[in-house]
Amino acid sequence: MIDLRPFDTLGGANHGWLDAKHHFSFAEYHDPARTSWGNLRVWNDDTIAPGTGFPPHPHRDMEIITYVREGAITHQDSLGNKGRTEAGDVQVMSAGTGVRHSEYNLEDITTRIFQIWIVPTRSGDAPQWGAKPFPKGERAGQFVTLASGYEGDHEALPIRTDARVVGATIKAGETAQYPLGKNRKAYLVPATGAVEIDGMRVNARDGAAIRDVEVLTVTAINDAEIVMVDAA
Repeated sequence: MIDLRPFDTLGGANHGWLDAKHHFSFAEYHDPARTSWGNLRVWNDDTIAPGTGFPPHPHRDMEIITYVREGAITHQDSLGNKGRTEAGDVQVMSAGTGVRHSEYNLEDITTRIFQIWIVPTRSGDAPQWGAKPFPKGERAGQFVTLASGYEGDHEALPIRTDARVVGATIKAGETAQYPLGKNRKAYLVPATGAVEIDGMRVNARDGAAIRDVEVLTVTAINDAEIVMVDAA
């Protein structure tokens, strides 16, 4: 089963410095049919103007994954962490018992990110932050785990939840498979390009909510960069 959510049907708000599109209910946008997908709570498609960003603000009890599509984002938090994450790379913040952070585009070009929030499986842990590069060449033709709540995914950034965030780059006409499992849910968004899943076309920045699939097969219609959450 696939529920296609075309980009032009997403909620959102344009604040001038920030043009945000929401795959799920967020802030002033509320759609009772789109509040979450399993333990995936937020998928925001943010375009951030140069020299602007999110000033310090608090979070708690949420796993927040940022996938940088273009440009770079600079993070700073109340734990003393500071880091710059650029296109193709991923950062993770486990908000835990509470943390304040800022996210700024300090570049002279526009930054575009996917910001993904997943509900943690437990509370009461101390907050933490991390970032890591994931070269697109290593994702060619296959899904690579970027962030994971499972101990066996040693190369991925750790998150405290029953979920994985995975990515793939697929050339036109090629296919990649992912062993999802009938009891799991997936939410897939092409950052670029277009793909086909079970005869359905998913264009860049569209969302595809997927369930009841043992093995997910994705075929690129044109060269595509894919991000997906495997959710409980």
